[in-house]
Amino acid sequence: MAGSYRVWTISDPGKNGTLQLESRQSVALGPADVRIRVHAAGLNRADILQRKGLYPAPPGAPADIPGLEYAGVVEAVGERVTQRRVGDRVMGLVGGGAYAEQVVVSERETIRIPDSLSDVEAAATAEAFLTAYRAIFLVGGLERGQWCLIRAATSGIGLAAMQLCRHFGCHSIGTGRSLERLQQVRDYGLDVLAVDGDGSLPELVREHTGDGAQVVLDLVGGGHLQDNLDSLRTEGTHVLVGIMAGPKDSINLAPVLFRRLNLRAMTMRSLPLERRIAMARLFEERLTEGFVSGALRPVVDSTLPFDKAPEAQALMESGKHAGKIVLAMNETD
Repeated sequence: MAGSYRVWTISDPGKNGTLQLESRQSVALGPADVRIRVHAAGLNRADILQRKGLYPAPPGAPADIPGLEYAGVVEAVGERVTQRRVGDRVMGLVGGGAYAEQVVVSERETIRIPDSLSDVEAAATAEAFLTAYRAIFLVGGLERGQWCLIRAATSGIGLAAMQLCRHFGCHSIGTGRSLERLQQVRDYGLDVLAVDGDGSLPELVREHTGDGAQVVLDLVGGGHLQDNLDSLRTEGTHVLVGIMAGPKDSINLAPVLFRRLNLRAMTMRSLPLERRIAMARLFEERLTEGFVSGALRPVVDSTLPFDKAPEAQALMESGKHAGKIVLAMNETD
C-alpha cells in the first residue's frame, strides 16, 4: 500500500467537529520502523473527545487523525528491523492515527496477534486489556482473592477488567445504568451486579466484600467519587481512567486521610515510546496465553465498514453498545 492511503481526519475540532475522509501520502520508514496495512481499528472514547477538541493528540502523534488501536499485517520493514517480517499479523496502541489504511510504528511496540483472534477481535483487544491490567494490577496493586469495583462494567475496559480479575484469581463488582446490559455481560467474570442509583453502592460493596474493595477502577468520573471512596477498604486505591460523566467533583478529604486511601490516575495515550514498548512486551508475556487458552476474549459489540466512521462514533456516543466498536477495512476481516 505504498503511495497514498485513506484516512479519517478531524475537521474543525470542537463541539461541532466532524470527520472527513481524505487521502494522504505514505510516511517514510525509519530504520527500526514497520509499515502496517491496517485491517481493523478499534474505537475509544478518546476519539470522540479529540473530535470535540477536548483531548488533543500527544506530541509525535498525528494531530488530526483519531484512533488509538489497530490490527493488521506488516507490509514493509526498515533496514534494522529484526523482530518482525513482512506478512506478520500484529496489533498495537498508538497516540493517534489508527483511523487509517496504514500506520508506521516502531517494530518494538507491535504485539503479535494470537492465532485465536481475528483482525476485528485483535483491534478490540490491546487498549482495553492493557489499560485494565495496568490500572488494576500495576497501579492499583490488586492481589489474588481481593475485590475490584468496576465503574462502567459494560464498557470495553470494564469487560476486560472483569475477565482479568477472574483470570488472576480476584473478584469483581460491576456497575452500569442498565440491569439488562449488566446481565448480558455477567458471564465474562462479574461476581456482583450493581445498577447505578439503585440503593447505596458502598453498602452493597461491603455486604459482599466485608471491608470494602481493594481497588476501584473508575471509568466514569465526575459525581461518583465520594461513593467510590466510601466503597474502598482502608488503604485501598481509587484509579481514575475515564471521565465519561464529566471532569468535576467534590469530596470530603477527611476519610481519605484517616483511612489512608490512595487516589491515582492514569492514561495510556500519552505514554512515551519506551513505556509503550514495555506494555507491548507485558501483553505478550502475561496476557497472550489467556487469549490462546480462551480464558480471555475481546468483546465486540459492532463492526462497521471503514467508510462508516462517523456512524460508528455516533453509536459510541449513544451508549447503546456493550463492548467494543470496530471499523473494518474489509467486512470479511
